[in-house]
Parts: sequence; structure tokens; C-alpha cells
Amino acid sequence: MKKAVVFIADGTEEIEVITPVDYLRRAAVQVTLVSVSQSRTVTASHGVSINADMTLESYLSAGEELPDAVVVPGGMPGTTNIAECRAAVDFVSQMNDAGKLVCAICAAPGLVLPLTGALKGRAWTCYPGCEEKAGEFVKTHKEEAFVHDANLITGRGPGAAEQFSMEIVRTLTGDAIFTKIKEGSMQR
Repeated sequence: MKKAVVFIADGTEEIEVITPVDYLRRAAVQVTLVSVSQSRTVTASHGVSINADMTLESYLSAGEELPDAVVVPGGMPGTTNIAECRAAVDFVSQMNDAGKLVCAICAAPGLVLPLTGALKGRAWTCYPGCEEKAGEFVKTHKEEAFVHDANLITGRGPGAAEQFSMEIVRTLTGDAIFTKIKEGSMQR
């Protein structure tokens, strides 16, 4: 069974958390929702409370093998909170170094991924304006709903959450499951 970790923090964009979690679980991917704060419950950017399965500290101390994918949502100040969590940044770096799937959407590609090495030599996208914070990596930025390059999948923002999430599903589980979920959820 494929495994994925989805990070959350206070101020995370709800759509960019729930959409990948939902579609990945429909695809029978074992998803662990991980809070980067000391609390399992976070308040997302529009006031919705989200309960994580565990904190990052608990996840790391459990000694789990690296999952197949990590998802870093955007939203403010959630993205900043994730970027300021050294353990989260290190985890994404380890995932990238191991060739595992690194996925980030909205502000996260521009604010978190430059700290991890995941953008090096890769095309990517993010929420408009956040690319300016990516330093030297701005030259490989694309203005597309989502971009998949090697082991990196990035998405533009909440409106692209479905396409972004389904590309993660396709990459982890293949075209047959992708098509079944796409048709079953009435996607365009």
C-alpha cells in the first residue's frame, strides 16, 4: 500500500488539505495528516478546525520509513508556519533526496520548497507573486494550474487543488484508479 504524509499548520488553506487527503484515500493510499505544531488540532485559514492524525514530533519519533509522498499545502500564515518548522523542511528535503514524491501547492512551492532543494533544475508553479520569494528558482517557474517534473508536483492554488491532487493520485496509483476516481467524483 502506498503511503503519504500531508502537513497542516495553523493558517493552512482548507481546500489544499482536504482535497488531496480525500482523493488519496479514495485511491486507497494510506494518508497520515501531520500537524507541524505541538497540537493535533489546527485552525485553518478560513476558521475551519482540522484534526491531524498526529504531530510531526510524534510521527518522527515513531521511526516510520519515508512515505511515498509528502504534500505541503499553502494558505497564509500556514505556509509560513510550515517554512519556519525546521523538522518539516528537513523532512521534505529527505523526501526529495530519496527521490520520493514531493508535492506542494499555492504559496508552499515558493516559500517552503526553496529551503529543501526540491526546485533545483525543475519546472514548478505556485500562487501568483510567491515565485518572487523563490530566489534563483524563479527562472523555472511556470504559470500553469499544476506542473509535474520528475518527483515534484506543484499546484497554483485552491482552484487547482483538484487537478493537483489527481496528478498525485495518478502518479502513486496509476491511470486505472485515476480514471475510476475522476469518473466517480464527476470531475470535468
